[in-house]
Amino acid sequence: MATARGEVIVRFEKVSHDFTIRKPILREVDFSIRKGTKITLMGQNGAGKSTIFGLITKTHEPEDGQIHFQHGLTIALGRQVIPRDQMDLTVREFFQKVFPHKVYDIDPRIDAVLEVVNLVAPYEKVIRTFSGGQQARLLLASALIQNPDLLLLDEPTNNLDKEGIAHLTKFLIEYKKTVVVISHDAEFLNSFTQGVLYLDIHTHTIEQYVGNYSDVVAEISVRIEKENRKNAQLAKEIQENKDKANFFANKGGQMRMVAKRMRAKADELEEAKVEVRKEDKAIRSFRIPFQQGLIGEIVTISSLTVVKKHKPTERKVKVALRKNEHLLLAGPNGIGKSTLLQSLADGTAKGADIMSGVRIGYYRQDFSNLDFDSTVYEELASVLSTRIEEDVRKVAAGFLLSGEIFHSKIGTLSEGQKGLVAFARLVLLKPGLLILDEPTNHINFRHLPLIAEALSAYEGPMILVSHVPDFVAQIRIDEILDLNS
Repeated sequence: MATARGEVIVRFEKVSHDFTIRKPILREVDFSIRKGTKITLMGQNGAGKSTIFGLITKTHEPEDGQIHFQHGLTIALGRQVIPRDQMDLTVREFFQKVFPHKVYDIDPRIDAVLEVVNLVAPYEKVIRTFSGGQQARLLLASALIQNPDLLLLDEPTNNLDKEGIAHLTKFLIEYKKTVVVISHDAEFLNSFTQGVLYLDIHTHTIEQYVGNYSDVVAEISVRIEKENRKNAQLAKEIQENKDKANFFANKGGQMRMVAKRMRAKADELEEAKVEVRKEDKAIRSFRIPFQQGLIGEIVTISSLTVVKKHKPTERKVKVALRKNEHLLLAGPNGIGKSTLLQSLADGTAKGADIMSGVRIGYYRQDFSNLDFDSTVYEELASVLSTRIEEDVRKVAAGFLLSGEIFHSKIGTLSEGQKGLVAFARLVLLKPGLLILDEPTNHINFRHLPLIAEALSAYEGPMILVSHVPDFVAQIRIDEILDLNS
């Protein structure tokens, strides 16, 4: 039977959930998702946004309260990253795996969704051979091929180039079903979302708003300003009553009763103060120290391989980077940017030469160069010749990695927190060459200006890949190498 547009399809009723015994995510949360709506799920890195998706997909069970689903509702999740155990699957095997049963007409279905995400991907090609941006399109396509009633997208613009984001935006604007998106890309979110669910990391509650991302940010700002003004006025009245109470108390006799009433009034006003919504914490300003003693051309590149229409071609270039020289590597998804960065980092790049003894700081977009079985402390301390826990703790705290997170395994962190670990690791490493592949992926927007400032101030040679123009515009770039030209 047809259902009316706007009917509630998912409802959280007094839901509480702890990711671990000591890490609360939700506290008696109530919210609903209506049919046909397009919603943004916002919150600080590590607040538990992906865990909420896990509750909706029933990967997790709430510890208290209930989650109600419309009967027969189908749900598909477009994840942030392809699981490591699926990287050696072929394209056909990868898509077949999303279904609980054998699909005999899988090939035409694959063709249809690959057209939607604007990707050419031969059936027998292995997943790990695709670039980060191409893998992002495959993740989206793996959710779309299920044709769900509710589509959950976790950071879908990560690794996508400008064309890929435009294609995804157009699709979502025209999409007739329900969508909930986790993203830190304000421009992308403003283009199609109609409401926001804000997960507050401090209160572990969800605030529900109508409007796009910018509308909500403006509404919250106005509310905070109003609440601060009210609290300031109440604080003034409280102090006046306390001063009067002290004055009358010293008079003795009947005046003590007046003093008692003044104190009671002060207590009453104190209770009337509004708990102002805490803003997301930003990381502290930081610098990535440059390895001392390096002089001359630290890295040179005379040739590299570009990939067009799945065909690799060698191209002659002339790149020589010294101290304080920053290079932006540009080009569309799949052309070979990440492959070049990885080969530079592991010393296998043909046509490139890196000065002997240079410590390479490599920010890899999938964080696979971090040891997921190590704790944050162990991972950060591993780059130091002498482990001094106090130094590691100080750097970690600047990246919001203190408390229980400090001794948590990397694999248990959110993708945004892994990114912060990667930056903290660079600070402790003191690299002589900085290689960064999409360093804005998964990172809370509040941190980005501080990260851009640190990259601009880095005194060594730097090679950067980023598809986020606003971020790149904040960084000092001395040279651009466009692989597509």
